[in-house]
Amino acid sequence: MAGLYFDEFSVGQVFNHPIRRTVTETDNLLFTALTHNPASLHLDEEYCRTESEFGQRIVNSAFTFGLMVGISVGDTTLGTTLANLGMTDVSFPRPLFHGDTVHVRTTVSELRDSQSRPNAGITTFVHQAFNQRDEMVATCIRAALMKKRAKA
Repeated sequence: MAGLYFDEFSVGQVFNHPIRRTVTETDNLLFTALTHNPASLHLDEEYCRTESEFGQRIVNSAFTFGLMVGISVGDTTLGTTLANLGMTDVSFPRPLFHGDTVHVRTTVSELRDSQSRPNAGITTFVHQAFNQRDEMVATCIRAALMKKRAKA
């Protein structure tokens, strides 16, 4: 599915993205290794069982963040984004564990015309990721420079 143009968004618009993803141990292990993050919280089951407050390994938060934004792309920005301008207010209110299934909701919070590009506007999204118990595991605010639909 292609993304939407700036002109097709409205403030308050909500996307409950149909893609869901169960996170595996392999996802976490590969991502953690690829990003050179040797934190015991992601790799050492015994450490987590005896030393951490979680009692088990937790999924790398950068993976959780990337998955949250990635799930949103098909419904919102695929092929219509000129650039991501920034992501702020990133938080992880609960950990994500191996075997959790993630679903994502996106809300359009702001729209404004670009001052430097007449063919574009800035769309601000609030992304929220939830586990299978509908507990929020991640959230962020994302500003994207979006194409406007060409005028006939």
